Amino acid sequence: MKAEKKEARKQRRAQKVASNRGEVSAKLSFLRMSTRKVRFIADMVRGMDVDKAITALNVSPRKAAKPVAKLIRSAVAAAEEREDMDLDILVVKTIMVDEGPTLRRFIPRAMGRATRINKRTSHVKVVLAEA
Repeated sequence: MKAEKKEARKQRRAQKVASNRGEVSAKLSFLRMSTRKVRFIADMVRGMDVDKAITALNVSPRKAAKPVAKLIRSAVAAAEEREDMDLDILVVKTIMVDEGPTLRRFIPRAMGRATRINKRTSHVKVVLAEA
């Protein structure tokens, strides 16, 4: 019984590794920018060729473009470490932007009151695949 479970676990792991064979990912956690601003940039580069995506991000005036470009370059460097991937045909397969923890700060207002300021963070994950 135990050996069967162990063998089934090995097979599931092998299938998972085989399904991710032509992919590489990178993650950016706790980016001090709201998800709304980062998602605009993520939607822009989703599905693009890596070279075109980095070029588009370099000329974009949005503040979120710089960290996302750095993240994509990091994923390309991870693909470069793996010798079985062709860097010329890499595309941005998926890019997800999730909400991170919110830093809460307070600012004094009139008549002794205080107002909360939410400083939002984002978690960004990018997956590159061969086209």
